[in-house]
Amino acid sequence: MYAEERQQEILRRARSVGRVDVVTLAEEFAVTTETIRRDLTALERSGVLRRVHGGAIPVERLGFEPELATRDAVMTAEKERIAKAALAELPEDGAIIIDAGSTTGRLAQVLPVDRELTVVVNSPPLATLLATRANLTVLMLGGRVRGRTLATVDDWALRPLADLHVDVAFMAANGVSVAKGLTTPDPAEAAIKRAMIGAAQRSVLLADHTKFADTYLSRFASVREIDVVVSDTGLDAEVAAELAAAGPEVVRA
Repeated sequence: MYAEERQQEILRRARSVGRVDVVTLAEEFAVTTETIRRDLTALERSGVLRRVHGGAIPVERLGFEPELATRDAVMTAEKERIAKAALAELPEDGAIIIDAGSTTGRLAQVLPVDRELTVVVNSPPLATLLATRANLTVLMLGGRVRGRTLATVDDWALRPLADLHVDVAFMAANGVSVAKGLTTPDPAEAAIKRAMIGAAQRSVLLADHTKFADTYLSRFASVREIDVVVSDTGLDAEVAAELAAAGPEVVRA
C-alpha cells in the first residue's frame, strides 16, 4: 500500500469512529509507529486531522471548519468524478446556481462551452473563473465574504435570491443524513443555501462520501428537498439506499 492510500484509509477510519490510535494503526497496517506518526503529520498539515496524544481526531469532531483551499486538496479524484457526473443534470440552456464549495467548484471548471447559460454564484473565485467564458452570463451575489469558505453571505446575498428563479441549483454541504438533513457549520451560509434551493426548480447535491458521516450546527434542507444526490463509489450502499428511499435519485460516480 502506498503512503497516500494508507493516509486516505486512516482519514476514513478517523471520520468513521471519531479517533485513530498510532499503535493500533501500526499493527493493522504492518508498519512502524514512526511511519504512522509521519502519516498523521501529513494529514494534519493537510488540515483534515488534528494530532492528539497517542493518535489523531478528524477536524470535524473539533467543530473546526477547514479552509476552502484545504478542502479542495483532498478527495480530488472523487470530486472530479462527481463534477463530471453532475453535468448530466445541466439544462440545455437557461439559468443555474452553483453554490460555493470545493466539489461544486470542480463542476464550474468542467461546464461545457456549447451551452448558453446564466450562472448565479456566491463565490468570488467562481465568478472570476467563469466570467471570461463567452457562452456564460455570470451573476455574482454580493454580501460579506467569509474568509474560510470565500462565500458571500448575509442580506446583500439573500435579497437577490428572493427574486430569482433558476432551473437547477448545484449545492454543497458539510454534512448529510436522512435524519438530520443537509447541514453546514455557519448559520449565515445555511441561510444562503436555503434561499438557493428555494429559488430553484430542481436541486442537485454534490457531496463526496465523507460528507455522509457528520452533522453540523445549521440545517438548511431536508434530504426530501433534494432531487438528485451525486456522490462517489465510496458511498456506502446502505446509506445510498436510505437516501433514495427518502426521495432523491442517488448517483455514485
